[in-house]
Amino acid sequence: MRTFNAFVFTLLLTTCVSCSHLDRKAKGDAVYGGVLRISETDHYTTLYPMGISEDVGAHIANQVYEGLVRFNMKDLSIIPAIAEKWEVDASGTIYTFHLRKGVFFHDDACFPNGKGREVKAADVRFSFELLCTDMKQNANYAAILKDRVVGANAFYAASKSTPVGSLAGMELVDDYTVRIKLLAPAISFLQTLATAGASIIPKEAFEKYGFNSKIGTGAFIFSEKQDGTIVLKRNPRYYGVDASGNQLPFLDSIVISILSKPQELEKFRNNELSVLIGLPSESVINMVTKQIDDFKNKPPKYVLERLPEMANQYYEFNLIKKPFDDLNVRKAFSYAIDRNKIVDEILNGEAYGPAIHGFCPPSFSGYDITKIKGYDFDPEKARDFLTQAGYPGGKGFPKIKIELNSGGAKHTRVVVEIQKQLKNILNVDVDFEVVSQKQKLENAKFARSEIVRSSWIADYPNPETFLYVLYGGTLPADLTQETFPNTQRYKNPVFDSLYMAGKRAKTQEEAYENFMKAEQLMMNDAPVLMLWYTENYRLMKSNVHNLFANPIRYRNYAEVYLKNLEVLQGAEFGMIIQNRNDI
Repeated sequence: MRTFNAFVFTLLLTTCVSCSHLDRKAKGDAVYGGVLRISETDHYTTLYPMGISEDVGAHIANQVYEGLVRFNMKDLSIIPAIAEKWEVDASGTIYTFHLRKGVFFHDDACFPNGKGREVKAADVRFSFELLCTDMKQNANYAAILKDRVVGANAFYAASKSTPVGSLAGMELVDDYTVRIKLLAPAISFLQTLATAGASIIPKEAFEKYGFNSKIGTGAFIFSEKQDGTIVLKRNPRYYGVDASGNQLPFLDSIVISILSKPQELEKFRNNELSVLIGLPSESVINMVTKQIDDFKNKPPKYVLERLPEMANQYYEFNLIKKPFDDLNVRKAFSYAIDRNKIVDEILNGEAYGPAIHGFCPPSFSGYDITKIKGYDFDPEKARDFLTQAGYPGGKGFPKIKIELNSGGAKHTRVVVEIQKQLKNILNVDVDFEVVSQKQKLENAKFARSEIVRSSWIADYPNPETFLYVLYGGTLPADLTQETFPNTQRYKNPVFDSLYMAGKRAKTQEEAYENFMKAEQLMMNDAPVLMLWYTENYRLMKSNVHNLFANPIRYRNYAEVYLKNLEVLQGAEFGMIIQNRNDI
């Protein structure tokens, strides 16, 4: 579902700007109050949950909205949200969800007297039928409901004119019980329901605000957006409590600002920032070297983590435009790139490793991507394939352009290196253009670009979410029309069949077997030029608590609190570098 650009995600701890927490005393070690200031390097495209397709929007949406279930931020297991419990029948196709009582939508003028009402089963139906409606703003139907929930495809087709009836696979047993029937077992179904696209929203808000609605049930309320700043305020009617019985959230508010990378680094050096995520490796080395005592003190000022992510970096070819409609050209480009040099010399090691195997990153336990044969640096093969395409020695090859988004200097360095390599190995000329993330996505959706810098981070911890990007079932009949996420316009019926077999498998082993076959087939067709698999450094002040790192960058701030550590006799502190390879 989500693309992510080279944005920098940071948190700034400030003194409390409100005294609203003074009458709230927490049990245990937690404390109420405080403001987190979050920085992004790009604006979100939309906060309409069914239309979210990039990481920035998902991070914000996960604070404002909730679905039936959500992820545990620490280990990415599925835990209750609006549904307090659920059962699955013996066939694995019927899910019965029991909604909590006392879950309220945010207070807003769309409700009588401005008071948010209780969530009922009808809201689940409304949200799912909205997700299952054919409209431009709906980016998540195919990932969550298509070919999965009984009646979803028919409802979607009918919605192109006037929908008749309701979603056949959804039954409202009573006001607090919802039953969903699947076409076949799907071991990833609950994971898809934990994504932002499956959020529950009220009909009143959608009718009043349309796609600009920002009313949910989350721990934080969307308050305002002005001058590039977004404010999320504590939801005083949030139902959630922690293990000690404390009402959540602990924070008073979250302030989100758009900052450039130099601004972010400067603020951290000036002791203004509390967390840096996505820190360049050279910056880590410089900071650790110059401020080693800040990592060794007891308690330390900073804690450093290094985390492999369920994410990749690649260039996507436009398969309906020359010259990349030719498989030989795509293979020539894929073999011409020295990925090890890019990782070692251009990224300075800031990667999990070169993407010489498949599309999926090496972060899924039990899914061995080393069995996938991808593309390593082979100049001779690269030249041979270009010759087979009719361009010996690069003669007659058209000049092409790579499009990349603003927000990260490293991607500009990488594209310059790729320019050099393609010229040196294939004698082809490549230009590039830096545009906004929004423009890049629009150009890719409408097949306007030749090559687009892209990336994908898992919506949930399953290879399925990566292979979905290449699934032909999401493509329109007219490939020049808007489409997402298969903006490459890749279509292979055998791949699609294997993908669906994996998606409907009853066991993980069966699913992975089909996914591996599909991925190898896709890599043989080379619709993408793989570059590297991603990892992240996180540098955090020790007074930020319950902000757990995970490889899909899922964030939920309901239980995050701010408290200085005390010096504990005999306690072990210091710099921590964690390498978590599997989830």
